[in-house]
Amino acid sequence: MTATERTTAHPDPAREDSRVAFFSRWHLPGPEAGRAALDAIAAVWEREPWPSPGLLGYHLYEGEDGGTLLHHSQWTGEDAYEDYVRDHRGTRNEEIDAAVPGIERLGLGRYRHYRGGRAEGDSRVPGCVVTVSVEFDGPDPDRQRAWVDAVFEALRTDPQPPPGGVSAHFHLSTDGERVLNYAEWESAQAHADALAAPGRGIGGPTAEWERVQRFPGLKRSSVRRYRHVYGLVPR
Repeated sequence: MTATERTTAHPDPAREDSRVAFFSRWHLPGPEAGRAALDAIAAVWEREPWPSPGLLGYHLYEGEDGGTLLHHSQWTGEDAYEDYVRDHRGTRNEEIDAAVPGIERLGLGRYRHYRGGRAEGDSRVPGCVVTVSVEFDGPDPDRQRAWVDAVFEALRTDPQPPPGGVSAHFHLSTDGERVLNYAEWESAQAHADALAAPGRGIGGPTAEWERVQRFPGLKRSSVRRYRHVYGLVPR
């Protein structure tokens, strides 16, 4: 059977063979528990064979507070994920929970990559991953796509785009209610500086950014910064 290998390489959110991506967060009692959970996850996964040919990669990220973990996995399809849940997830999570008490699982989101990437020839290695989660007041796949398209138009017409951004990958939730931007930045400081620049968040005082920020049906948004710790991939 295929073995599991740990890697420091960041994933490619736009890989063509990925039909669905899952994002979830765990809250831990503190930084020490967060590091212990990362060690426990790696120990369980590296000991066991790779659980499914439909799992393309599973990546772990540590939040700025040290007590939050972001989980990001890419799959060839939802059926492969459901098979994994049935055959493997429960026993692996039980072992991790036994090693690190107090894990709070904050939900799991199913997404499909819609559009995004980085400039051609850009070889910068990101030092920070930022997730921007946007929620609308009800399911509407057309509205999801329209909002993302509005963001790209605002970026295209921005006379002073913020420096430090490496890539942006927009994912649409399968329930039609949310958008998640998986954005790579040179550093956490570069992102913090962009947020602190004149204007409301990232984006200048243009009509295009005003449309993004006041889009009909937009309920709330949240921004979180993470450090990529490792990925688990088939060998």
